[in-house]
Amino acid sequence: MSCCISKREWKPLEDHSCTDVPWLLLFILFCVGMGFICGFSIATGAAARLLSGYDSYGNICGQKNVKVEGIVNSGLDLTHKKYVFFLDPCNIDLVHQRIKSLALCVSACPRKELKTLADIQKFAETNGSTLCSYELQPSEYTTDLRAAKLCPKYPVPESAPIPFFHRCAPVNISCYAKFAEALITFVSDSSVLHRLISGVMTSKEIIMGLCLLSLVLSMILMVIIRYISRVLVWILTILVILGSLGGTGVLWWLYAKGRISASAVQTQIAKDNLQALLIYAISATVFTVILFLIMLIMRKRVALTIALFHVAGKVFIHLPLLVFQPFWTFFVLILFWIYWITVLLFLGTTGSPVPNEEGFVEFQMVGPLKYMWWYHAVGLIWISEFILACQQMTVAGAVVTYYFTREKRNLPFTPILASVNRLVCYHLGTVAKGSFIITLVKIPRMILMYIHTQLKGKENACARCMLKACICCLWCLEKCLTYLNQNAYTATAINSTNFCTSAKDAFVILVENALRVAAINTVGDFMLFLGKVLIVCSTGLAGIMLLNYQRDYTIWVLPLVIVCLFAFLVAHCFLSIYEMVVDVLFLCFAIDTKYNDGSPGREFYMDKVLMVSFPLLSKSKDMVPYNGYFDSGMNSLAEFNTVIFLPGLPHCLVYGLISKLCDMMSIR
Repeated sequence: MSCCISKREWKPLEDHSCTDVPWLLLFILFCVGMGFICGFSIATGAAARLLSGYDSYGNICGQKNVKVEGIVNSGLDLTHKKYVFFLDPCNIDLVHQRIKSLALCVSACPRKELKTLADIQKFAETNGSTLCSYELQPSEYTTDLRAAKLCPKYPVPESAPIPFFHRCAPVNISCYAKFAEALITFVSDSSVLHRLISGVMTSKEIIMGLCLLSLVLSMILMVIIRYISRVLVWILTILVILGSLGGTGVLWWLYAKGRISASAVQTQIAKDNLQALLIYAISATVFTVILFLIMLIMRKRVALTIALFHVAGKVFIHLPLLVFQPFWTFFVLILFWIYWITVLLFLGTTGSPVPNEEGFVEFQMVGPLKYMWWYHAVGLIWISEFILACQQMTVAGAVVTYYFTREKRNLPFTPILASVNRLVCYHLGTVAKGSFIITLVKIPRMILMYIHTQLKGKENACARCMLKACICCLWCLEKCLTYLNQNAYTATAINSTNFCTSAKDAFVILVENALRVAAINTVGDFMLFLGKVLIVCSTGLAGIMLLNYQRDYTIWVLPLVIVCLFAFLVAHCFLSIYEMVVDVLFLCFAIDTKYNDGSPGREFYMDKVLMVSFPLLSKSKDMVPYNGYFDSGMNSLAEFNTVIFLPGLPHCLVYGLISKLCDMMSIR
C-alpha cells in the first residue's frame, strides 16, 4: 500500500509557482506556427482571392491581373467587374467539394430570373454586366452557336451578392436541394426534401424564438439551482414526470385529433405531419417508460444528491459569475473557430496557378507546404481543447478559493477574476499539457472515424467490427482522461504542482473514494440529465404547440429537430458548469477529510452547513484507519480493489501505469 501513498502534504493556496513551463513554451511555438500559416496564405494572395473572388482563368475580380502562361483570358483588367458569377451555381461536385461550373467576373448579379438568351442579352445591354464568357460580345449571345456552352444555364436564377465575399448566390435556397439530397441518402423523393427546406424557411421566426426560449429556460434553471437547491431534485423529478406524461399525452391527442378530422382528400404535407406525429408519440411513450424505470431504480440515492446540490448551490450564491462561464467560453471558441475557418478558406485558395484538364486555373501548393493543412487541423483540436481546459481551470480555481477560505467574508472581491489571474500567471503550461493529452487521443479516433466513413459498404464485417471497437475504446479513453484532467486541474489549483504530479495525487484521492465517486457521478449526472431533459421537453412542447398552427402548409419535422438539438446544447453548456462545481467540491472535501480531523491545528475547512449536508460522506464511527486511509465498510484489500474501475487489478499497479505515462509525457 505504501507505493500508492502521496508523501507530500497538501497545502491549499499557501504558495503559487509556475507549472509546466516547457509545455507553455511548446504551445506558444505551436501558436506561432499557426500564425505563420495565416501570414503565408495572406502574403501569397489567398486573402484577396477569397474576399474578392476569382474566375476560372485565375483573374481576381475588381483589379488588374497578371497573365498566367498557357491560360487564355487570363491577365485581364477587371477593375469594374467586382462579383463572381457561376454559370451553373447549382451544379455542386461533392467529391472535390466545389461548384462544378465556369466562373466569371461580372459587374452586377442578376436580381431577377432570366429565362432565355434574349433576357441575358438584354440584361447585359441594360446593366453592362456580361454573364457569358469573355470572348462573346453581348450582340452575339443569340446568334453565336458557342453560346450554349459559354453562357449560363437558363433559366438563370435570381441571385444576390454575398456580403464581404463578392459572390453571386441564388436567392432561392432550394437551388441546393440536390446537394442536400446527396448528403441525406435516406430521402428518395426530392419533393420531401423541398418541403423540409421550405418548412425551415417558413418557420425561421418560430425557430429563433424557441432557441431564445431554451436559453432563457437554462438561465432560469441555474437561478433555481442557486436558491432552492434542497428541493431542486424533487422539483425536477416531479416536473420531468409531468412533462413526460404531458408531452406524450399531447402528442397522442394531436394524433387522434388529426385522424378524426382527416378528410377524404388530404394534402401530402398533412399526411406527412400525421405520420410524424405518430412516430413522435410512440417514441415519447417508450422514452417515458424507460425514464420511469430508471427513476424507480435510483430513488434511494436521491438524498445524497439533495445534499450535494445544496452545497453547490451555496457556491453559486457566493460566486455568481460562475453562471456566465459558458458565455465567455463560447464567445472565445466562436472567435477562434471564425479565425480557423477563415485561414482554412485562405489555404483553399493558396498556391501557384496550375492549368487543369479543362484548361482552367487551379491554385495548388507543392512540396512541404501542402502539409500545412494537417498542422492547421491539429491546431483546431489542440487550441479548442486548450480553451475548454482554461474554463475548467478557472472554475476549479474559483471553487478551491471558496472552499479553502475559512472566513467567507475574506474571499476576494471577484474569485473568478482572481482565478483567471492565477491561471494566466502560473498555470497555462499545465492547461496546455492536459489539452495536448486529449488531442493525442482525439486525433487517432477522428482518423479512424474518417476511414470508417470512407470504407463504408466496402469493408468486410470483421474489419468494420474492429474499426468500431477501436473507435469506442478511444472514445472511452478520451472520457476517462478528460475526467482525470479536470481533477488534475483542481489539484494544481490547490497545490500549484505540475500536471503529472497533480494527476497522480488526484487519482489517488479518487481511488480512495471510489464508492463515493461512483455514487455522486451516477446520481448527480442523472439529475443534471433530468434538467437537460426538462429544458428540451419544455422547448419541444412549446414548439409543437406553435408549429401545430402551420401543420396544413408547413412540414415542421426538421424545425422541431433543430430547436430540440439547440435546446439540448444550451442546457448542456449551462449544467456542465454545475457538474464541474460538484466535482471540484467533492475533491476538495475528500482532501479536507483525509488531512484534517477537526482537532486543534487540523481544523476542517468546510463550514458546519457542509458537514451537516454530507452526513453520508463524513467520517463516522465505523470508519477506521487503514494504512493512512479511512475505510468505511471495507475490511480487506481485495474487497477495496473490487470497487475501483479496473476490477481485479490492484490500484497500485494502476497508479504505477499512470506514473510511467506521465514520466514519458514529461519534458525535461
